[in-house]
Amino acid sequence: MSNTAIPAGLPADLSTDLPHFVGVLGGGRMGAGIAHAFLIKGAEVLVVERDEQSAEAARERVESAAAKSIERGVVDANLDEMASRLTVGVDYDAFKDRQLVVEAVPEDWELKVSSLRGIEERLAPEAYLASNTSSLSVNGLAKELQRPGNFLGLHFFNPVPASTLIEVVLGEQTAPGLADAAKRWVAALGKTAVVVNDAPGFASSRLGVAIALEAMRMVEEGVASAEDIDNAMVLGYKHPTGPLRTTDIVGLDVRLGIAEYLQSTLGDRFAPPQILRDKVARGELGRKTGKGFFDWPS
Repeated sequence: MSNTAIPAGLPADLSTDLPHFVGVLGGGRMGAGIAHAFLIKGAEVLVVERDEQSAEAARERVESAAAKSIERGVVDANLDEMASRLTVGVDYDAFKDRQLVVEAVPEDWELKVSSLRGIEERLAPEAYLASNTSSLSVNGLAKELQRPGNFLGLHFFNPVPASTLIEVVLGEQTAPGLADAAKRWVAALGKTAVVVNDAPGFASSRLGVAIALEAMRMVEEGVASAEDIDNAMVLGYKHPTGPLRTTDIVGLDVRLGIAEYLQSTLGDRFAPPQILRDKVARGELGRKTGKGFFDWPS
């Protein structure tokens, strides 16, 4: 673990373009992508996972992404130097010297709450905490914390390296000035921020899921094939990826969970179609399992 100490007073400084000491809880696809985004911009990044095997897998994901960024000319840096700024581990106590920690665990309420509490207990009082939740209530999560003013949502998009958007989600108790600071952080990462007040599904998930669910109903009703529906949105509306292929990339299980949450908060217009439930029950979760609405060769 890194023993680098933060200079006195630095965590409370909202004027800096980017926190230098950053933590990420969870080193899966999203967490590794978030770690990579900060790493290539010069931050010292700590990734904490549930066990040693998962931590080493996270290291491999981040370093692999960093190597690809160098190969593609996205960043002019030395891989060994970047790797020296990456630390992985399994101990929440390592978060004690972080200025900002981003939680990136699966979209499960109890898991999110326990994870955020565990991080907050270790953080300096001046440090900041963010959730990468794509749909869960930031206000609700904030109520479970001791310092809700230091908390907000930073919703990164998959795949993080290629995405240019981060949704900054403000809770009712988010401290004044933190929104502007988060916008500077996002800009320093080379991405664009959209700022929204907490609401079910925020802006992106709510709209994205609504389109995807209707596309699924069209497949279910035999209106058109998944490929033709996606092509209609890509060619007709200039979407970079169609709603069904995007669902495969995000994960059908993830989309189902978000849809069920939105149904419970916004009503039956977000009720998951039976085709989505059936595919999840069969284990057809999209790219990560090789089959969803499309086939994904390994």
